[in-house]
Amino acid sequence: MKKECASVLKAVSLYSGGLDSQLAVCLLKDQGIEVVGVNFVTPFFGAEERFRLSAQQLGIEYHEINIGNIYMDILKNPVYGYGKNFNPCIDCHGFMLKNAGIFMQEIGASFLVTGEVVGERPMSQNKSSLNAVEKLSGYKGLILRPLSAQLLPPTIPETEGWVDRSKLLAISGRNRTPQMQLAEHYGIKDYPTPAGGCLLTQENFSKRLRMLLAVKPEAGADEMEILKVGRHFYIADDQLLVVGRNHAENERLNDLAADDDYLLKVIDRPGPLGLIRSINHSNTVDLELPAAIVARYSDARDLPVAQIEVARPGVKEKIMMEVTPLPASAVPPTV
Repeated sequence: MKKECASVLKAVSLYSGGLDSQLAVCLLKDQGIEVVGVNFVTPFFGAEERFRLSAQQLGIEYHEINIGNIYMDILKNPVYGYGKNFNPCIDCHGFMLKNAGIFMQEIGASFLVTGEVVGERPMSQNKSSLNAVEKLSGYKGLILRPLSAQLLPPTIPETEGWVDRSKLLAISGRNRTPQMQLAEHYGIKDYPTPAGGCLLTQENFSKRLRMLLAVKPEAGADEMEILKVGRHFYIADDQLLVVGRNHAENERLNDLAADDDYLLKVIDRPGPLGLIRSINHSNTVDLELPAAIVARYSDARDLPVAQIEVARPGVKEKIMMEVTPLPASAVPPTV
């Protein structure tokens, strides 16, 4: 398995655009290895412009691969369970490395790279978890973690001499000082904080997701976008009302509306757009309560009566109705 010329070696790096993944790339480039960054895209993370920009600044080839639909099975049935919220971190990392390995073979690369640091995230980056991730990936021995390599058993790239282990690091724990010093060395100035960009780690989003999956366990990736927008109310067991909180969210709701959704707005006062979605496509939809909630969040909230326009993207005709704006004390709890 010896490689005669290290300069032709190619590695695939899981690339999040965070500081750790950037530093892992730099350490390998120092050894003359060509690094190809891959960013996996789901409804919950991935595909941000800053990822592309940072890869460009590092001078590496960069790819985004959408795995949203197949990721849903991992999300719903993780082998190693969830973290604090709805984040199946161990299964997620193993799944991404499995797909990165497939991509590695497709482009003729030799091994995989991640920016993981031992102990940086106590639940998902301890040595036991890293071993579990490697097992799930199916690429045992081919996953190199340059920032913590000297704290871990040698990998195939090290034992075969593709990578000089002595030039890799032994960073551990949550103290970011070593990474920040290394960033200064490499001239990396613009990097995000380590706080996660994954929506599954956020309590409020996870609550919404659990509710949706309780109502519709088979929900797919395309049904996740609505969870990112507005105030959420369940007005019936499977009927969701989403109320925009600003102009941008109103526009986003309008874009997300499906043919069988309902769109509600007050016609003679500024206010939000409301979207009603029957998650399981039931025929009967209560418009009175949603209309009163939408009126409550508009400038018509103090009027005795508000005029509401109800439209459906798949229907030309619109419905006009009058409602009494709901008092603040009667507004149902949000999800």
